[in-house]
Amino acid sequence: MSCEQMYTQVVVIGSGPAGYSAAFRCSDLGLNTILVEKYNSLGGVCLNVGCIPSKFLLHISKVIKESQNLFNLGVTFSQPIIDINKIRQWKDKIVNRLSSSIRSMANKRDVKVISGHAKFLNKNSILVEKENKRMIISFENIILAVGSNTRKLNYVSFDDSRIWNSTTALSLPSIPKNLLIIGSGIIGLEMATVYSTLGSKVDVIDNSHELLSYLDRDVVKMFYDAVKKDFNIFLNSKIEKIISDKKGFLVSRNQNDNIQNAKLYDAVLVSVGRESNLSSLNIDNIGLNINSNGFLEVNEQLRTNVSNIYAIGDVTGQPMLAHKGIYQGHIAAEVISGKNHFFSPYAIPSILYTDPEIAWVGITEKEAIRNNIKYESAVFPWNCLGKAISSNFSCGMTKLIFDPKSKKVIGGSVVGNSAGELLGEIGLAIEMGCDVEDIALTIHAHPTLYESINLSAHVFQGTITDILNLKKNNI
Repeated sequence: MSCEQMYTQVVVIGSGPAGYSAAFRCSDLGLNTILVEKYNSLGGVCLNVGCIPSKFLLHISKVIKESQNLFNLGVTFSQPIIDINKIRQWKDKIVNRLSSSIRSMANKRDVKVISGHAKFLNKNSILVEKENKRMIISFENIILAVGSNTRKLNYVSFDDSRIWNSTTALSLPSIPKNLLIIGSGIIGLEMATVYSTLGSKVDVIDNSHELLSYLDRDVVKMFYDAVKKDFNIFLNSKIEKIISDKKGFLVSRNQNDNIQNAKLYDAVLVSVGRESNLSSLNIDNIGLNINSNGFLEVNEQLRTNVSNIYAIGDVTGQPMLAHKGIYQGHIAAEVISGKNHFFSPYAIPSILYTDPEIAWVGITEKEAIRNNIKYESAVFPWNCLGKAISSNFSCGMTKLIFDPKSKKVIGGSVVGNSAGELLGEIGLAIEMGCDVEDIALTIHAHPTLYESINLSAHVFQGTITDILNLKKNNI
């Protein structure tokens, strides 16, 4: 079999948000760049089977739920007719459009895209194989952006088409009458939101003692109180037995050391986390350091222990977020080009796109307590927020965390409609070192949702007039 040979300054493996951002930034900085992707479609997990299709389905879910909630206000619609094939076709159209856009940008930037599976030959060359084609690419520097895949459970077989992972769930194979989701993380809760709105009766089980244990309890309580009517969440639970037959899966679960009655489910979605895609790269040959969680170790310039090999995105560990990978991709490209740049953000935003959404950035109250960080929190409830009340989604809150000495914003959480959009101001405040007056003295439009950030600052200052001022005697 013939083997073509090529040379380039930079190779990027993986075309997800981290990978294509790194490749395009390298090209813009004048570096000859090759982008290697094992799938035919560019965009990685995020675009093809992750962020983008899930947000499309969550948008549909939100519209359906909002129309249903108008019933109590005197506006009645007919029951929605779900054409799963049309929804799937529109989802695929969105994905194909964005993937084609990435390929077009690669062409316009003269980034050569090579399709195939890559593995290291040594620290300066890789072998790319696809079907009966082989290519050796020699390079000066390489950026690993190979992403992650769903973690499996040893007692669940994915050979059965009714056992789903997140990729399967997003392909909309069916709308099961009863759906069991194993895992109450972000993906599990988002899929519970989608399928419960589309008509499934959804149970979510998790062996954790707390829901979203990394978030503040008041934030989680508000979220749980809102969603518990839409789907069930069983914590401190584990699967005792799964029996498969033609009708579905008869599942027995153990909750708080008590065996519950078996229940029949039409499908089971396993959503228990993700692990890095490193096994196929042959990295043992080059001695890359991997930490105890299976992720590549990198420094603040995204270099691994091998100086010309960089890693970005999910393979560098938590948080496994596309926007973190994009940011890292830019830094890695700039370091390779000779710039003395570093990946050292003060805060990385996170969003749970359920209904209501949860969004957080910086230090949470729970984290501050655990790490003995002095703090003070200020909360403005959305049931006192004009825009939220008039828009029929007053279930929400905006919470800011302050350094009590410097009065600077060090964290924030938002629960409610469009919480992720509101988070931007809080993240900017943390990065810029804003103190409470910078927010409180900035006039925010009324009525809006984002004015809740301003109002939370006034709660902290003791100058709030929209709710009872508990600090008025201390000013």
